[in-house]
Amino acid sequence: MTVSYIPAHESALAPVDPARWPDVARPPRTSALRTAVAERILGRALARLPLRVRRGPQEPAAYDVPRQAGALPTLTLHDPEAFHRRIGADGLIGFGESYMAGEWDSDDLVGALTVLAGHVDELVPAPLRRLRDAWVRRRPEQQRNTPEGARENIHRHYDLSNELFTLFLDRSMSYSSAVFAAFPAQPATFTAAQHRKIDRLLDLADVGPGTRLLEIGTGWGELALRAASRGAEVLTVTLSAEQRDLARERIAAAGLGDRVTVELRDYRHVGGSFDAVVSVEMIEAVGAEYWATYFAALRRLLAPGGRVALQAITMPHERMLLTARTHTWISKYIFPGGLIPSREAIARTSAAAGLRTVADDGFGDHYAETLRLWREEFDRQADSVAALGFDRTFHRMWELYLAYSEAGFRSRYLDVRQLLLTADDHGPREPR
Repeated sequence: MTVSYIPAHESALAPVDPARWPDVARPPRTSALRTAVAERILGRALARLPLRVRRGPQEPAAYDVPRQAGALPTLTLHDPEAFHRRIGADGLIGFGESYMAGEWDSDDLVGALTVLAGHVDELVPAPLRRLRDAWVRRRPEQQRNTPEGARENIHRHYDLSNELFTLFLDRSMSYSSAVFAAFPAQPATFTAAQHRKIDRLLDLADVGPGTRLLEIGTGWGELALRAASRGAEVLTVTLSAEQRDLARERIAAAGLGDRVTVELRDYRHVGGSFDAVVSVEMIEAVGAEYWATYFAALRRLLAPGGRVALQAITMPHERMLLTARTHTWISKYIFPGGLIPSREAIARTSAAAGLRTVADDGFGDHYAETLRLWREEFDRQADSVAALGFDRTFHRMWELYLAYSEAGFRSRYLDVRQLLLTADDHGPREPR
């Protein structure tokens, strides 16, 4: 069971800084009719789900129907009117902002969100789905991943603070799905699981002594370190100044500075020819508009007989098409400009660039466990997060982000995959 680090009765009263969080500090203006419609639709939908909703901790459930006794997740609405007004005005953006404002809580946040993610297509009646475009917001033009826009989008998430990420990541500083040897995952095995993930990718790409390796998306340098320790010559590029600086420090401390070059550079501006290209959960930040450019760059940079190893989060194709047009809570607050691709989109766009998919392996259950470990450690580090200058609203935002993402994998709404791509006109080299 997961409970917010702020007790429910306090979270509803917690102040929100209007200068920093203007859309959270006060519910949006919207018509009483729109609020009433949202309450009615949501009420009917929730009544059919294995979920309990209460208006305050002492009041009867708002949408309950008789159910067999059991440990159902519970949503507690501290301010039902504001909750429904936000959803009526802004849909899922309003749902997330309502949590940030402390207007609702759950005794099992991941459990409640997993139920909602698993029934996302049932929340709005089919006849009303045709009105979706009139209800949701379009993605802001300024979030386009032009070279300038991509730098700003990456800056907003990855340059928050190296110290923040250090608080909840394992000691490898890996911010992507691990591959565990056994479930449930344990903190003591986290770094080994991250190394297992990295080694699988390096093996896919056939990285060894003398390999000319390009990594697109440095993170904090762990993959580059492990590739260099195999004898590879590594160029790793990132748009995050914070990540570049810490990666350089870690590489120098390991004595591998002669084998690894870390540059602040867009993938579109990389030149050269590489035996292997590896990119871990970076395609999600590219944006659908630039997927063709991204795969064309991979093909252009690949030496004859070379390999591309990718790790990518994926979602169902039809859901991706809807999300691509929509400004979501995640795109507003967590990953501006980001879009999770579908397997179909990856296959189609990479093939158009002259790349062939040789291997494709999914392991979504491992990401759910990765996110659980991050989330639990993030909550344990609440005081340290606050000491870095991040307020309660930020903490609730990240708590929801980590739980929301975990629920996506637990409900099978999301998956994560490792793929091996080779050039159509050159087969892969024989492994060493």
